[in-house]
Amino acid sequence: MRRIFYMNTIRGTTMRSRRFNLLASAFTMVITLLLAGQITGNEPVAGEPKIRFFEIRTYTTEPGRLDALHARFRDHTTKLFEKHGMANIGYWTPADDPRSKDTLIYVLAHESRETADKSWQAFRDDPEWHKARDASEADGKIVRKVESVFLNPTEYSKIK
Repeated sequence: MRRIFYMNTIRGTTMRSRRFNLLASAFTMVITLLLAGQITGNEPVAGEPKIRFFEIRTYTTEPGRLDALHARFRDHTTKLFEKHGMANIGYWTPADDPRSKDTLIYVLAHESRETADKSWQAFRDDPEWHKARDASEADGKIVRKVESVFLNPTEYSKIK
């Protein structure tokens, strides 16, 4: 009798955990959709939403240097992106090893490819960026590899 009660308690806990996880997932999805509406920046122009040009960038750091990259982005880079007309959409690290230890992935939005090119050139030429980069690399190089992909939103994309 005691064993049956124990098993039912475990099953009950598992069922409560599953229900909680399901509710948490649903809540997360609703919040994500609400935030997507907030971050799109779509402003109606003659009844049409403003369409932006996106860029996904993936940075792979030198071993043990991901925290230094996070600090540089948190303290300097994101502000400089905004200064030069690039919209910070989101920043992520992979959830699973081994990439969780050395990878930063982020999305920027630009008005067009041409404005992206101009913004990046202005960013690279900015003395404030050179100062931040040099200070953050005083202990050694941070970034080993950078990948960039430019994206056009599809007609059915929620974020444009």
